[in-house]
Amino acid sequence: MKSVLRRLERAYGRRTWRRWGRGADILVETILSQNTSDANSSAGYRRLRRRFRSWDRVADAPVAAIEECIRVSGLSRVKAPRIKRILRDIRRGHGAVSLEFLGGLAPAKAREYLLGFKGVGPKTANCVLLFSFRMPVFPVDTHIERIAKRLGLVSQRASAEEVERALTSAIAPCDRYATHILLIAHGRRTCRARNPRCDWCCLPDLCPRGRTIGVQSECTAG
Repeated sequence: MKSVLRRLERAYGRRTWRRWGRGADILVETILSQNTSDANSSAGYRRLRRRFRSWDRVADAPVAAIEECIRVSGLSRVKAPRIKRILRDIRRGHGAVSLEFLGGLAPAKAREYLLGFKGVGPKTANCVLLFSFRMPVFPVDTHIERIAKRLGLVSQRASAEEVERALTSAIAPCDRYATHILLIAHGRRTCRARNPRCDWCCLPDLCPRGRTIGVQSECTAG
């Protein structure tokens, strides 16, 4: 996977770790991103923050008011009570709506805590740990799962959890952030679900489809 990362960096630029937000911010934002586009989830998140200003206020708000803010994000009738319940549970257990205590836990323990919330799966938990606490986990979204299967890194029938295990073991901890970000960029711009732009691909010799159609790339060395 190191050579894959090098090619992705040449194609899309290097990525160094930066903190995307506090733990609770990333948790809510990632829940809103489930089963919708980035634009829609970001719009719902902005509306929620503008209206309530703090997660304590969201935790105490009527579900209907939360739903109104996040309707643009889709599945608002599911996400609104879920977000409220999770924020209240965090506050009940730790005295404040904050996940900063996770930074003092081992990744496995921090992940176990997050997975204890209904509606928080492996991808959501890993996003919180990677983007807020720099823990060497590897979230798998639909883009990464698609690319892994197209490259033959996992079987076509592999679940998202199986893809996560396979890639986590194949990618050095220090490379997991950059590889995650760059694989998503590759999935959005080039290795798309429909009409993949194989002629733009930096990994054609690693892909059965790319080898079949004889794609040439400037990024294949190294």
